[in-house]
Amino acid sequence: MTRLYRRVGKSARTVPGTLIHIGKRHSEKIKVTLFNFDDKNLEEKELKDIEESFTYKDSPKVTWINFDGVHNLDQIEKLGRYFNLHPLTMEDIVNTEQRPKMEDFEQYLYFLLKMLKYDDHGREIESEQISLILGENYVLSFQEKEGDLFDEIRERIRNSKGRIRSLGADYLTYALMDAIVDNYFIMLEKIGDEVETMEGDMVSNPDPEILRRIYFHKREIIFLRKSIWPQREVLSKLERCGSTLISEPVIIYIRDVYDHSIQVMETVETFRDMVSGMLDIYLSSASNKMNEIMKVLTIFAAIFIPLTFLAGVYGMNFKYLPEFNWKWSYPIWWAVTILVGLLMLHYFRKKKWL
Repeated sequence: MTRLYRRVGKSARTVPGTLIHIGKRHSEKIKVTLFNFDDKNLEEKELKDIEESFTYKDSPKVTWINFDGVHNLDQIEKLGRYFNLHPLTMEDIVNTEQRPKMEDFEQYLYFLLKMLKYDDHGREIESEQISLILGENYVLSFQEKEGDLFDEIRERIRNSKGRIRSLGADYLTYALMDAIVDNYFIMLEKIGDEVETMEGDMVSNPDPEILRRIYFHKREIIFLRKSIWPQREVLSKLERCGSTLISEPVIIYIRDVYDHSIQVMETVETFRDMVSGMLDIYLSSASNKMNEIMKVLTIFAAIFIPLTFLAGVYGMNFKYLPEFNWKWSYPIWWAVTILVGLLMLHYFRKKKWL
């Protein structure tokens, strides 16, 4: 239940805007990288101290500063103070248990998103919080750990592929969001393979292990829906926000990402219905299996009721029982017993109970 409902937060006495890192610390060191570019020039470097980025704030080029690790509160506080970030924005950046959302602070737009990955080994979904800040000519991104889905975007910037070098910071923000949403399709494809495999195993052999897998995938899909559903609202709000930081050409691309997010949600809902249906099918299969067992046992009991009656009659200890003195009484009793059993079996087959 920890991933579906986490009651993690600051103390009730803490002043709003206080920086308190909440979440797992993935590494001791943080890594800060900087891209400063336009359609003709590119500067890329790794920063040793966040103060090195301050000179790029008012640069006419597009500046992208990426943080890997949000536990270093001192560096984040320095950056936030220089870029005039609201204290609540900085608080949300270091609290990794937030719900996806978008906030418009006029000078900048703040986006909180979830980057999801499918762990092939553990067969579970891993979640990482991504914070994006879009300013006039800059983009700030904050991640919990090193290693992300943005390598392709970095290569596009280095090789000047597509429109990413010719358009502004708003297009870069779109590209980062698009990379996050596109990764959902890869993850959903793997989950779909798992669901289909589980469905085939359930039909061929509905054992208790299948039930455990059904419940596991049901919880994973609920967690997936919880992470993606608010993200669709973020993109819808961004499309309609009317901010001056988003140019009209980029709105078209954002609308495309929004359409992709709807497709993702429809797929998630389909998987949820399939897993819920499999749970019902498993319970029905288990019930039918039990009914088949009870039917066989009932048929055996029904056959042996008259045989028990015959055995009871001729097992009585009365002295004057006429059949005791017959020479063929024993084989006749067996013949009658077998005949009764065969007649009952024939009757059951005729009624299609067998």
